[in-house]
Amino acid sequence: MKKIICLLLTLYCFQFTHAQNNNAPSSFDIHDIKITGYLQAQYQRTQSPGAYTWSGGDFDESSESRFMIRRGRLKIDRVDKYSNIVFQIDGTQDGVRLMDAFIQFGMPSLPALKLTAGLFNRPFGYSIVYSSGYRDFPERARVFQTLMPRERDLGAMISYKPEGKFKFLTTELAVVNGSGLNAKDYDNKKDIIGNLYFKFDSIGQKPLHIGFGSSFYEGSVVSVESTVFHSQKGGYQKIDKASNKQDNFSRRYLGFNFQLELETGFGETTFKTEYIYGQQPGLAASVDINGPKASTSLGELPTGSLYLRPFEGYFIWLTQALGNSKFTAIAGLDMYDPNTDLNEKEIGLAQNYSTAGDVKFTTFGYGLTYNVNPRVKFTIYNEHVRNDATQLTTHLTDLKDDVFTARLQYRW
Repeated sequence: MKKIICLLLTLYCFQFTHAQNNNAPSSFDIHDIKITGYLQAQYQRTQSPGAYTWSGGDFDESSESRFMIRRGRLKIDRVDKYSNIVFQIDGTQDGVRLMDAFIQFGMPSLPALKLTAGLFNRPFGYSIVYSSGYRDFPERARVFQTLMPRERDLGAMISYKPEGKFKFLTTELAVVNGSGLNAKDYDNKKDIIGNLYFKFDSIGQKPLHIGFGSSFYEGSVVSVESTVFHSQKGGYQKIDKASNKQDNFSRRYLGFNFQLELETGFGETTFKTEYIYGQQPGLAASVDINGPKASTSLGELPTGSLYLRPFEGYFIWLTQALGNSKFTAIAGLDMYDPNTDLNEKEIGLAQNYSTAGDVKFTTFGYGLTYNVNPRVKFTIYNEHVRNDATQLTTHLTDLKDDVFTARLQYRW
């Protein structure tokens, strides 16, 4: 009986681990159609009507509070001896959209190796592929929402995750369009993503779990204009030449991540962090493009001149289970600087071509989760978003864009 219980617990942990990874079926055991999902209903309030926010999207111009369905996921998967298929949709008040649609192939003789083709999460770092249905924090960090909006892309991926003495290793290599979720490719170039990850459980027979890894993204964005703005210290250099038109400019990221989980008599403690830097081709902020969105990765041909920005960003997440209770305290810090060549006092100066798309934002959040039962979770979270003053009339002081979120989630 003891061996049976241990086997069942092992299978549950195996399935639970894969459920947290969006690039996998609900479990790898052979099964016919299986339906899982989760629903997140929430109330939010911000400091001023029409606030720009990465916490569920911008507020309407006359609204500073709202009820909304943040995510309504329905996932269907099937697994047989040689392959599995995953199909997931997201239904909210804004409509229904496709989230995942991919096929995975593998050989029973070599279960560590898998080929994935279709629409799937970009295999970059830790937080991108980690399911929002299991994450303690309401949203991913601003930097990842900016660089990889809605996390998915179309392409093919090879992954290798061995068992046995090398079970701590995961490697992935993907070729994708680069245009993101639900978008056909708009140029002749493809983007490459690589991920190397290590995870060690129960180190030294103690309840200590450590994970760490590194990822790269190598891609490009095509210019439809002859004018391209290259960032340099103190501003941009405007380069206007015919060869810029239809040329591709580098989109390059390098990231590092680290996770630590420790179980003690006080409850489980987790520490997670991720840092990323590189070059991001974006646009200038304008009447049609608000500042925080100006450096978002493009899902279609750009409608103006490219701005090539060196960026960096990170997040730090800390959670502490409160003893044996159902409560967990959470605190997070994230930063995204879209242009490390500029400090805020230089943004908006005449003739340096800077815009609100170059403003740095730092967010500190704190809150509490309550796990009613294994399916139902209640979260409250408050975010203080800060930006320094610039020379821009729209950013002379810190914007009033703090957000409070109260969320109820049901997962099945």
